[in-house]
Amino acid sequence: MFKNFWGSQEQQGQPTESWYPPSVVNSPSSSRPTTPGSNNLSRPTDRASSLSNVSPAEAAGIIAVLKDKSVDDLRKLLSDKDAYQNLLLSLEPVKTQNRVRDELRNETLQLVRENVDKEPCIMELRNQCRIIRTTELATAQEKLHELERKKEDTLKYYSPSSLLVRLQDAMNKTDEESETLHRQLLDGEIDLPAFVQKYKKMRYTYHKRALIHLAAKTTVTG
Repeated sequence: MFKNFWGSQEQQGQPTESWYPPSVVNSPSSSRPTTPGSNNLSRPTDRASSLSNVSPAEAAGIIAVLKDKSVDDLRKLLSDKDAYQNLLLSLEPVKTQNRVRDELRNETLQLVRENVDKEPCIMELRNQCRIIRTTELATAQEKLHELERKKEDTLKYYSPSSLLVRLQDAMNKTDEESETLHRQLLDGEIDLPAFVQKYKKMRYTYHKRALIHLAAKTTVTG
């Protein structure tokens, strides 16, 4: 039947318009033979297997659909766009592909609708984040920097070197106060019993601080 079909097509000439896919129409194997009995006769099975995207099982299914059609039906498929389209849409692989395409399209549309519905909420959250970033975050950062400065000042204040400096300053202050008290005694501004009591306390404090300063300095430098 296929041989007679292609032979009759050769006599009538190629149809002015073919609705086969371009990969079939333009394939080198799609050129029709010079004679019906030529060794270059392109059979429908050869055309189907030339499509790289069609599996052998799918090609066999297509051939099974075409093999019982008459020559007129096959000729109509070559020249009638609607007939070819109807046949194409009736094939099971095409139905499956269209069904998957429709499912993907519907799922995509559903995701788009959900995203559009969530847009006001997203905008609100974005505005809240902007407010937090420009107000609350700035305040928290400023407070953090203040705490860090206090921490640094505290560490400096209680560092060994700072303690040694403060001990030395306290020693110098006590020494100056005792010298001032001694001048007051010489000038007669204070009596001897009061001088002795105060002076003794000042010198005790001075030597105590001096010993602590020496011990701390030895520990730090050691």
